[in-house]
Amino acid sequence: PRRCTTMASIPFTQKPKRTETDMLVSEILAIKGKVLFTIAPNRPLAEAVEVMTEQDVGSLVVFSRGAMIGMLTFRQVLQAVQTGGADWQAMSVDAVMLHNPLVAAPDMEMDELRRLMVEHHQRYLPVMDGTTLLGVVSFHDVAKAVLEEQSFENRMLKNYIRNWPESEGEER
Repeated sequence: PRRCTTMASIPFTQKPKRTETDMLVSEILAIKGKVLFTIAPNRPLAEAVEVMTEQDVGSLVVFSRGAMIGMLTFRQVLQAVQTGGADWQAMSVDAVMLHNPLVAAPDMEMDELRRLMVEHHQRYLPVMDGTTLLGVVSFHDVAKAVLEEQSFENRMLKNYIRNWPESEGEER
């Protein structure tokens, strides 16, 4: 499987000062909730597929000795099915998972998160605060947050227009 670089090797440009309308990754996690589904690297791929199907999730965080060591997404599962043939179910999670996935920080702005996801073709990003895993954000979570933010702004603008003060001297 294709390997991605870690966060430390991604060049970042100087960001403009944050405005009140910028949504942070931590806010996306707060909206979505912080439920995590994990699996050990030595487990068979069939077990991972069972968990993903039962929980209706597209990714699992791979944990070993209390630390995240990788991600397993439906993309890696499909690649394993294609390369493993009839024996794909017995393959270990470790053999097919994404090692050292890109990660997001809780204080990362949503625009930077979207850029990172699109540029590196990664639909799921673990959110790390130092060595602590806070959750996983998906491209779906980001899209949902954008829609909610736009809906809120739209309601605020409509309310502002509806309550526009009449100018003095205007006839009714």
